[in-house]
Amino acid sequence: MNPVASGRPTERGAVEAGERGALRIADRVVAKIASQAAREALDVVPQDSAPPHATVVLHHETARVRVSLELPYPSDIGGQCAAVRRHVAERVGTLTGTHVSEVAVQVERLHLTHAHDVAQGRTR
Repeated sequence: MNPVASGRPTERGAVEAGERGALRIADRVVAKIASQAAREALDVVPQDSAPPHATVVLHHETARVRVSLELPYPSDIGGQCAAVRRHVAERVGTLTGTHVSEVAVQVERLHLTHAHDVAQGRTR
C-alpha cells in the first residue's frame, strides 16, 4: 500500500497536501446557516416579522443552537417549533459536518394572521 495515498507520512515525513491541516468553521457562520434553515422550515412567515435569528456555541465537533423566531397566530406552535428543530439540526449537520446536540427554539412574538383579524372585525 502506498503510504502517501493512505494519508500516512512517507519515509521523509511528508504528507499529501490534501491530507494536511484542519478546518474550523466560525460560530457566526454556523449561526447564519441555522437562521436560514429555520426560515426554510417555516410554512408561513408573518408579514412585518423579524427573520429568525440564531446563536451557536461550538465545542469541538458539537454544536448547540438557539433560534429565536416569530410565528403566526393562530397556528400549531408546537408543531412549527418541532419542524424548525428537525430542519435546523439536519441542515447544520449536513453543511458543516458537526453533530448538533441541541436546538432550542424561542418564540419571541406571535402575529395575528390577517384572516383572523378580518373574522373578528378588527382593523389596523
